[in-house]
Amino acid sequence: MKKIYTLLTCFGLLSTAFVSAQAKPEWNNIFAGINQEVQNNSKAYSSLKRATETIGHRLTGSENGKKAEQFAYDLLKSYGFKDVRFQPFEVESWSRGNLSVTIGPNEKDQQPLKAVTLAHSPVSSDVTLEVVDMGNGLEEDYASDAQKEKVKGKIALVYLGVLPGSKEGTKTLHRSEKTAIATKYGAKGIIIVNTADGGILLTGTASVTGKLIPIPAVCISKEEGLKLRGQLASGKLYSHISMTNFSGMIKARNVIATIKGTTLPKEKVIVGGHLDSWDLATGAIDNGIGSFSVLDMARTFKALNLKPERTVEFVMFMGEEEGLLGSKAYVEKAVKDKSIDQIRYMLNYDMTNDPTGYSTTAKESEELFQSIGAIAKSIDNGFQNSFRSGAGLHSDHQPFMLHGVPTGGGAGGKLPNNAGPCYHADCDGFNLVDEKGMKNTVRFSAMLLYGIADSHDLKAKHFSDEETRDFLLRNNLKEPLQIAGEWRW
Repeated sequence: MKKIYTLLTCFGLLSTAFVSAQAKPEWNNIFAGINQEVQNNSKAYSSLKRATETIGHRLTGSENGKKAEQFAYDLLKSYGFKDVRFQPFEVESWSRGNLSVTIGPNEKDQQPLKAVTLAHSPVSSDVTLEVVDMGNGLEEDYASDAQKEKVKGKIALVYLGVLPGSKEGTKTLHRSEKTAIATKYGAKGIIIVNTADGGILLTGTASVTGKLIPIPAVCISKEEGLKLRGQLASGKLYSHISMTNFSGMIKARNVIATIKGTTLPKEKVIVGGHLDSWDLATGAIDNGIGSFSVLDMARTFKALNLKPERTVEFVMFMGEEEGLLGSKAYVEKAVKDKSIDQIRYMLNYDMTNDPTGYSTTAKESEELFQSIGAIAKSIDNGFQNSFRSGAGLHSDHQPFMLHGVPTGGGAGGKLPNNAGPCYHADCDGFNLVDEKGMKNTVRFSAMLLYGIADSHDLKAKHFSDEETRDFLLRNNLKEPLQIAGEWRW
């Protein structure tokens, strides 16, 4: 046993030397400075508190949304940034109006059903139709001819996640993708059942494109949904859905602050998070904890006068909740002016809290990320320096990833104070935020950001179009991208 232990110890030392190969010696002192600055002077928690108290929700296109954009701009200016700018873009703004949902055994005998309208539902809709249970709302739930016929001209009742008893390995889709599938097979309405306990209603977009959908879409609580599924197992149900909403073109603005690189100023590392939120609450978790952590990373860089080799851009994206509109606008402009080729990495912070490791779409970054993480762990043992390589959709990294840009961020953290059920819900308030968790996001992520921006050699390269396609296939992203109309191969 002693011999084996000695061999393992030697292997461990070799591994440590390996993961530290890309780290510059000066990073130790720089990261220690970042740690001390954030621990002693972080403004992430206090700034988010002030924003939730003075602005409220941050819905894109609303007056509150404009206030949030200005709030972030002024905050960055107060941190000493000279190069702060708005990046305006036009967005089809959607907001909910009136909603009435009733349900019963026939078209006349109806009882009120508590519900919330999902975004991008029609401007006006009034339907009374039979409700049919379409299970998880996946393609396989519409596979047979009988199922396809069953849903035509009806209202589909669909579970947001994966129902208990589903076949092993079943993977869910986004609510917008489930809505697109229901529409494809002829549904004239959709009722989505939330997965959170406690009567919580969830909002968010039911559109894969950020444009109006042709059918009314609403969310009901898990308890009500499971009750309806039980009733449908023994008889018919009909629902009356009446709604009015607003949709129109308005202007929104991303907020961008820049620190120019010292030796590679034309190469750029972007760190961002979406500033906007839905309007049911103040969006403290989604995405206050992410966006205000990014703002505090910017403050930290300025406070320490950090100037890495590559240019760093801190970006507050708007319109994420309505279809990644701000990040799409950013990438569209970058493609048009060919600056997309200058973007070496994009780090995204969406509901990131208290990370214990790093994640990336680029496996080639493992050595660099673990080198950075090894220093972070030497400063604070609570950082586990875990590493995850893979890909997902539905946040502001997506438009960058689809153009071959390596993306990443924090990993391994947990949402504070059981905040998960309050995702997109009316309970997403500042009382859920944990100050220590935000500080950890800022300090460990500022270290990651600096290390990437200052590294001599970034092994992660832009994918070609063919390499991007193959990467998306390996990560099983073809189907959801096809549903969204974003599969271009």
